Amino acid sequence: MTMHDPIKSPDKNEAPRSLIERASQMYDFRKALSQETPKLPDVPVAPPPAAPVAAPAPAPAPVVPPVVAPPVAAAPVAPPAAAAPVAPPAAAAPVAPRAPVLPVARVDRDLLREAAFIVPDGPVTSISEEFRIVKRRLLASVQAEINAGLGVAAQRILICSANPGDGKTYSAINLALSIATEKDHDVLLVDADFAKPSILSSLGIAGQSGLMDALADPSVEVQDLIIPTDIPGLSVLPAGRQTNTDSEYLASARTQEVLASLTAGRPGRIVIFDSPPLLAASPAATLAQHVGHALMVVRADVTSERALRDALSLIAGCNQIQLLLNGVKFSPSGRSFGSYYGYGE
Repeated sequence: MTMHDPIKSPDKNEAPRSLIERASQMYDFRKALSQETPKLPDVPVAPPPAAPVAAPAPAPAPVVPPVVAPPVAAAPVAPPAAAAPVAPPAAAAPVAPRAPVLPVARVDRDLLREAAFIVPDGPVTSISEEFRIVKRRLLASVQAEINAGLGVAAQRILICSANPGDGKTYSAINLALSIATEKDHDVLLVDADFAKPSILSSLGIAGQSGLMDALADPSVEVQDLIIPTDIPGLSVLPAGRQTNTDSEYLASARTQEVLASLTAGRPGRIVIFDSPPLLAASPAATLAQHVGHALMVVRADVTSERALRDALSLIAGCNQIQLLLNGVKFSPSGRSFGSYYGYGE
């Protein structure tokens, strides 16, 4: 413990002194304050350390423009594989000709010979040669109509006349027999003289149902009524039932359907219609609207000019009309077909 002199109590007669005054009297602050401050030895003051100078930054490297690498050629992208061509919908297969329903009928050659018709496999005659010329012109006309886009009507030929007895049936049968020998065609001979049919009897063929039955009854298939014959390339369609409304049936939509089926699937078929006389019955004029060709049979020295003009006016709507002169007694040129082959008449 630090020893110090006791602090004297103040005199009662003196004024009270403060604690600092009493301490000053005791410790002699004046003496302490008057003493010199001892001199401290000089201590060398070290210079402040130099701030480290940063080394100069190296000169910036010259800016080299970036070398742009050429774009990497994209690997050739193979074009998308072409889609396999979609095959167009298969065209409807042509309707195959139906097999004959009726048995093959034998044509009576003796009847043909007696009536001076062309006889199949018989000798070449003036008649056969005349109809060769006629058919060649007709077939050329048919092909021209087909090429012109006139449709299946171009395959139909109407054989007609102004009056009965002009020779239309005779000409129709001979023309059919001649076309049957063609290599690229077959022929369907249709008896369209519904009031007085004569095709079957001329050929010696029996038959009943025919074209009018198919027109009158939609349930009847006309293909089932066609009679194949033993003459290659020749078929026959009978006239069928008799009716007083044959013209009305021929003008119906059913007729278009039935006639179209006669050549369906048979581009080489020629359909020959033996019609009634134009000035004697109306069906011929109606039927002429369904064919591409009309062959008007004119009987020499019999058919009048007026009758011919009237008949032609009834079939004026037909695309192709040609005249066939029948019953000529002489030839101005003196030609005699058949003599070249040794069968002159």
